[in-house]
This record gives sequence, C-alpha cells and structure tokens, in this order.
Amino acid sequence: MTDIIYRLEPELGAEEFIDCLVRSTLAERRPVDDHETICGMLKNAGVIVAARTTAGLLVGVSRAITDFCYCTYLSDLAVDKGYQGRGIGRILIERTHEAAGLKTMLLLLSAPAAESYYPHIGMTPHRSAWYLPRQ
Repeated sequence: MTDIIYRLEPELGAEEFIDCLVRSTLAERRPVDDHETICGMLKNAGVIVAARTTAGLLVGVSRAITDFCYCTYLSDLAVDKGYQGRGIGRILIERTHEAAGLKTMLLLLSAPAAESYYPHIGMTPHRSAWYLPRQ
C-alpha cells in the first residue's frame, strides 16, 4: 500500500493513540478514559509501529511487549475502520514481528469479532490460553 507509511514510533502520544483506538473500535476494550494507564501502556511497550497516511494521520497502530529473543505479545492491533480491508493490519503485524525479532513467537488474544481475520493472514490458533483477570 503506497499511500501508507509504516514506522516505529516509540514516542507515540496518548491522545493520538486513543483517537486511533476509537476510530478502530478497539477503544471498547481499552481504558481510553484512564490517561495514566494509556501513558503507561505506551511507555512500557517494547515495540510500537504506526501506520500513517502521507498527510500524517495515524490510521493504524500495533503495540507489543517483547523480550526481543523468545516471545512477543502483540497487545494492541488497531486499524481505523475507514482504512480496514487494505492490508494495513497484516503489515503492522509483520513490522512488529520484524522489530521484535523473527525468532520470537508472536502471539495475541483476538477480539471476538476479529477471530476469523487472523487465520486469513496465516496465523495459527492456539486452543489453550489462560489468564488472570485485572484487579
């Protein structure tokens, strides 16, 4: 996609991140009203990849936590609804994995509405994920 520019943006600002989350619907499952938490999410991420129009509008973002050698957790993958279906999500995943190291296993937890997307781009489902809820 030639009209989209992808780059690492470790200093991505909270307001711009929140705006992209809202335009992607991911805000429904993120603490967008808790500025301190959003700032911490950005500050402590290992990899943040942005997708921007040539005019500079943030239309996609991936945020991952990684050790850069074994495991990468892609915590947030958001693409503006108006830009979905153009391969932006796939490229964000690829760029995130490259930045974290291709020897890492990249994993994510899918939103229910996106479960059919990930096999479509070559990701393998895992049937036994476990978690402890936030307190």
